[in-house]
Amino acid sequence: MTSVAVVAHHERSTARALAEQAAQWCIDHDVTFWMPVEDAQALDLGGCASERPIAEADLVLSLGGDGTILRSVRLLEGAPVPVLGVNLGSLGYLTQVEPDRLAESLDRFVGGSEPDAWRLDRRMMLDVAVNGVVVGRALNEAVVEKAESGHTVRLLARIDGEPFTYYAADGLIVATPTGSTAYSLSARGPVVSPRHRAMLLTPVSPHMLFDRTLVLDPSETIEIEVSGHRSAELVLDGQPVGSLADGDVVACSPSESTANFVRFGDERYHQILKAKFGLADR
Repeated sequence: MTSVAVVAHHERSTARALAEQAAQWCIDHDVTFWMPVEDAQALDLGGCASERPIAEADLVLSLGGDGTILRSVRLLEGAPVPVLGVNLGSLGYLTQVEPDRLAESLDRFVGGSEPDAWRLDRRMMLDVAVNGVVVGRALNEAVVEKAESGHTVRLLARIDGEPFTYYAADGLIVATPTGSTAYSLSARGPVVSPRHRAMLLTPVSPHMLFDRTLVLDPSETIEIEVSGHRSAELVLDGQPVGSLADGDVVACSPSESTANFVRFGDERYHQILKAKFGLADR
């Protein structure tokens, strides 16, 4: 490893100290270190700032919670750079390492010649297009939602080009298995193992009898067309992308790119899920 880029939460009190610790580790190991300008400025670490894309790093170190992980993946723009998440939140689904094990984890990553030192957890992402033009990728979900408070929006869902049904709802979520524990879950969608490849079509507060999630094969394509005079908004992983008008079509399909997370030891997904919901052993 020759380079590390750090993406950090701007408001976590421990993010600055950990960024400085990571920088010192890199100096000690002759590894190039930098941070995006906005992150370095937010943490008053201007000397670490660089315009260099984080996609050029050998490792991206994400200091924060799941939101910081999502921002790290977004900044990578599909580049297959592994991401190591350091948990500065309460309980993250995507972060791997606790703050006091940062240096140890970097040592293990560098010494990865051992078969069980670490592994990559590759997560499915979505390519999202509007009217045939790709506008971004999503690790958790793409959401077409109402633009006006107090009103539903009318949306036609197509699967593989064939009309499925019209939804009168607050919105429609197209989620990945990773995103099944995010917005889709709050809309009563199922929890899906992140090892699976699928797309989940979940309505948000539908004003109709059919309110179930559709779990679709990754070979299928989902299209959502805005129908009627009420506008909608497109949101990818919590970030607004733009407004949609009558006749606009949002298409979602599995991306060839994956989000790649560094994992140490056994898979913790189900244990995190158990802890998140306070589930007992028996």
